[in-house]
Amino acid sequence: MTADTIPARLAALKTAPTPELKKQWRDLFDSEPPPFNRRYLESRLAYRIQKLTYGGLKPETVKRLERLGEELDGGDCKMRCARADRGRPITGTRLLREWQGVEHIVTVTADGFEWQGRPYKSLSAIARAITATRWNGWVFFGLKNHRTGA
Repeated sequence: MTADTIPARLAALKTAPTPELKKQWRDLFDSEPPPFNRRYLESRLAYRIQKLTYGGLKPETVKRLERLGEELDGGDCKMRCARADRGRPITGTRLLREWQGVEHIVTVTADGFEWQGRPYKSLSAIARAITATRWNGWVFFGLKNHRTGA
């Protein structure tokens, strides 16, 4: 990968079909892509492409970011863990699920989820409202494989 081709590769991410983005993820990260939205995949792929070509953040920058994070949470371990919670989708993420021909959109909020203009504390509650049966909400919305737990 040469530096000359980077702008073209980054621009191509915007128009690439999602299966192509997932293929690039597998190639660049040597792992399965996460079940997050397209915008997330595009941004992480763009960063990875640039990192592999130009190098990552300088160690001084990483240390500075860590210090800023500590200032934000005041050394509070719970706050730090919440920041590092990679299992939960980023606030603002929209989860889409089609159920019996109807598309349902859930927005991740800072303190839970929103569906049809109403706040919910859990995805399971939303899945139950949609299906009238008990579901693991993470599985229902494709955020967790019910067989492997990941």
